[in-house]
Amino acid sequence: MRGSICLLALLALPGSAQRVELGGGGGYGFYRTVSVIAPGGTVDAGIQNRFTITAWGTDHMYEYLSGQIRYVYQDGDPFLKGSGQKVNVQGKSHSIHYDALVYARRRAARIRPHFAVGVGAKWYVVTGPANPDQPFLPIAQVTTATESKFLFDAGGGMEVRLKPRAVLLLDFRDYITTFPKKIIQPVPLATARGLFNQFTPSVSLAISF
Repeated sequence: MRGSICLLALLALPGSAQRVELGGGGGYGFYRTVSVIAPGGTVDAGIQNRFTITAWGTDHMYEYLSGQIRYVYQDGDPFLKGSGQKVNVQGKSHSIHYDALVYARRRAARIRPHFAVGVGAKWYVVTGPANPDQPFLPIAQVTTATESKFLFDAGGGMEVRLKPRAVLLLDFRDYITTFPKKIIQPVPLATARGLFNQFTPSVSLAISF
């Protein structure tokens, strides 16, 4: 009986030392352009670089390991461009993901660099009307569809404790999905090459509990 009580006490230790952070901030999303290759030619495809807004919660479960759930909004229009022409429609994206954060320093340190990796989902949403100007119809077109994708993300950052309960977070993430073919729709014989990378530096403030 005494051994069972000791075991339960040991298992409870990580939870008793937990600290939760809730934060939010903003940044900027940079996309890597990919290619659509068809018998009718080749065109560049992508999402326009725009601002991001993020909100997150971190559970500091252990001394060097934490879990974080995060939401990211990015304002960016899907587009096609080539031969001096460009077509786009108004759009945005919503991402939600869960990351494991591995820290290089103890929780009590004022400055804590970390590495992050996680998975989640991303929704590419078209908010504007259809664009009647579609100069690349032999290759691809931009539609008004909404598309959800599996999301993988990786990156890192640095936490700076400003006060006992105030934290500044500087971080960078690479949000990766496969090509959203419902929104940027290639013709049947075309090949859409490359992954969609959203490179996103951001700055956030958080409160610890």
